[in-house]
Amino acid sequence: MSGPLRIARASASLHLHRLKVPVLSSFGAMRARPMLLVRIEDKDGACGWGEIWCNFPPGGGETRKRHFDELFVPMLEGATFDGPAEAYAEIGRRTRIMAIQAGEPGPFAQVLAGIDQALWDLSARRAKQPLWKHLGGASGEVAVYASGMGPDTAVALKQAKASVAAGYEAFKLKVGFAHESDLAALGALRVELGPDAFIAIDANQAWDVETASRRVREFAKFRPAWIEEPLAADATEAEWQLVAGLSASKIAAGENMRGAAQFRHAIESNAFGVIQPDLAKWGGFTGCLAVARQTIEAGLMFCPHYLGGAVGLAASAHLLAAAGGEGKLEIDAQDNPLRTEALGDFPRVSKGRLRLPDRPGLGYDPDPDFLKRTLEAA
Repeated sequence: MSGPLRIARASASLHLHRLKVPVLSSFGAMRARPMLLVRIEDKDGACGWGEIWCNFPPGGGETRKRHFDELFVPMLEGATFDGPAEAYAEIGRRTRIMAIQAGEPGPFAQVLAGIDQALWDLSARRAKQPLWKHLGGASGEVAVYASGMGPDTAVALKQAKASVAAGYEAFKLKVGFAHESDLAALGALRVELGPDAFIAIDANQAWDVETASRRVREFAKFRPAWIEEPLAADATEAEWQLVAGLSASKIAAGENMRGAAQFRHAIESNAFGVIQPDLAKWGGFTGCLAVARQTIEAGLMFCPHYLGGAVGLAASAHLLAAAGGEGKLEIDAQDNPLRTEALGDFPRVSKGRLRLPDRPGLGYDPDPDFLKRTLEAA
């Protein structure tokens, strides 16, 4: 047992990699890749790490860091919690009205998610267990897929070929741009990767119900493994069910859902075949592991969403390993040193899978020299 968590210090640092070529999605462009890290140290000197989602809009990292520094740190430093789940519940209770008053339930949830990751990492390190095992998992090995490809066909093909060479056997293409270019890119990937390759597509909430109803049928000839967010996350259950009923592929969503009740409703709706919470955006391990277990128990696929830095990616891998099931870990194929260099020896993919280390907690500590080089001035 790791015992109570007695918090001595809590800090957040924002790191940035500026892009020469923006990362495009149907809703907008990312011109820099951010990583907002949380470090929590207990009174014995042990520490844990987490990551707060801040991909969008530009400047989101600065806002969330200020929330963390001014509102959450006073609740953490000097506090004692029975465990991470108790801390998650207590801090969530104490910040609930703040989030309502600010009109910012998302950013507050994202900060709390990063704190939860760090506390679970700290708890597992104190217990001298790898985090996936500390959370009840049976194996540290997970299946993976390469994501973030698109919309340019030539670039997508180049990224897919590089991913194959790196050991990937499953892939995801961004769509939701011009319909002709979407079809061309998906068709080219299907030819390049073969008729049986696992290829999912992600529309990033691009379509209304009428458009999505057409698109899911038009994409069917390419047999996508799933179609992700063909509708806005706030579409009605009836709208999701309509589109799902017309699709030969599974419908996937979850990165823009928030709260246990919304996930439970989605799982029970018969609209989704794949549930995809992002543990840096809502819930951390405390919220998302419960969702994962409900998803698998319902016979659906649990695939954690992730598009950020290395700490959140490692946490997502531990989440999937703890949950088990047939899901796959999302690993962004776009250029991002914050993902590929911050942890140094993150395991390589082999035959579509990776194995997490047996070291305590996340199994990694961020490289301090790398963090200094990428630190964004406050």
